[in-house]
Amino acid sequence: MDERELKEVEKVLEKIRPALKEHHGDLKVIDIKEGEVYLQFEGGCTDCPIADMSVKNVVEMAIKGNLDWVKRVEILQPKYNIA
Repeated sequence: MDERELKEVEKVLEKIRPALKEHHGDLKVIDIKEGEVYLQFEGGCTDCPIADMSVKNVVEMAIKGNLDWVKRVEILQPKYNIA
């Protein structure tokens, strides 16, 4: 993951995070490869039924609209460890 790309994505996410934090949620950058940004919801957003649809669209539009090098935004499902 390129440090410059990560900083650019984080800058865009900082504009979105206040709304997510109101619902005790956040977004984490998992990886960036060849113009594809992989994110994961955290906190309250992991169980929210609308997070996957409506928030994904907002996040994708914000990132792609501000960073012309981004081809795709993928929001990954959280992995749960059952002990």
